[in-house]
Amino acid sequence: MGARALAGSVGVVLRPGPRDDLTDVRGVRVGHHQRDGRGWLTGVTVVVPPTRTVGAVDARGGAPGTRETDALDPRNVVAHVDAVVLSGGSAYGLAAADGVMAWLEEQRRGVQVGPTRAYVVPIVPAAVIFDLGRAGHFGHRPDASFGRAAVATTALAPPRAARVGQGSVGAGTGARAGGLKGGVGSASVVVDNGVTVAALVVVNAAGGTVDRRSGRLLGAAFVEESGLPAPSTPIPSERDALLAYLRVAVPPPMNSTLVVVATDADLDKAEAQRMAGVAHDGLARAIRPLHSYADGDVAFALATGRHPLTLAKRRQDQWRRARIGELNAVLSAVGDVTTRAVVRAMLTASGRPDLPAYRDLCPSVMEALASSL
Repeated sequence: MGARALAGSVGVVLRPGPRDDLTDVRGVRVGHHQRDGRGWLTGVTVVVPPTRTVGAVDARGGAPGTRETDALDPRNVVAHVDAVVLSGGSAYGLAAADGVMAWLEEQRRGVQVGPTRAYVVPIVPAAVIFDLGRAGHFGHRPDASFGRAAVATTALAPPRAARVGQGSVGAGTGARAGGLKGGVGSASVVVDNGVTVAALVVVNAAGGTVDRRSGRLLGAAFVEESGLPAPSTPIPSERDALLAYLRVAVPPPMNSTLVVVATDADLDKAEAQRMAGVAHDGLARAIRPLHSYADGDVAFALATGRHPLTLAKRRQDQWRRARIGELNAVLSAVGDVTTRAVVRAMLTASGRPDLPAYRDLCPSVMEALASSL
């Protein structure tokens, strides 16, 4: 969605990172694995941050499926995260984290619990979306082999070799959003103090992502407000066809939208948890309604700590005010990139014969954005 500077909502200046995705946070890698066809329509996405990355979580949907999230509570002892797993398969898909843990153990990565690095326990929180039976076979869902395959791809190439795969890939393979195809989206910004903030979402929502009057994506107005190329309103014939379709489309009965937000700022667990909470605000701009009893919406936050905040020597009260100002800039950016990631997920998702994507019904919008996606 372009590379121009954009105005932040707290007076800072933001610009998209070089890839405009989660890997713009230095050292963060993303891997996907999926199966599509012969009764399969599901997958796994794994985010692997640098060592000693602080992790946090905020779950707000009424039906979350999660693993190892209690360990991320700021009151508890675990401080760092080794990977985050996002998976299809509902609660069955939590098994994908077993494959990620096994792979990380082989890399000697995790909390050391014995005399050498051979004795480690990787910290791998996970969350799932509901996509069971969407291609016909209820028993086809991710297991440990999916997790291993996804995390292994993060080691195959340098972390900055390619952009993060988006659309109907990884955990977004079987995703739906209202009556449309959902998927994976990602975006990033660099704040004027040099801090990078990025988000990756898996949009699989009971709520819709389209304005029911104009046919425009709900999050598009916020992208436009930021000064970046934004999806336009579809031409009248496409708008009418889209809205007619949405009036009769049946949204999926069970869902979840998942988020990973990351930054290179030096945050503690409580600050990272605040970041995870603000990610939900970014979702609320682009999905309506949100956090229903049919959703298991979960946001993870990662802080690699490579960019210290408030370096200048100041009195304690001056330092505190300066740090809060910088933290607020990070939080504002979190909301912005999360909204943009939802929009990008909806624009890049690939439709199916039984489930169209937004791009299928509104090709004029895609034509206008072709050079900026």
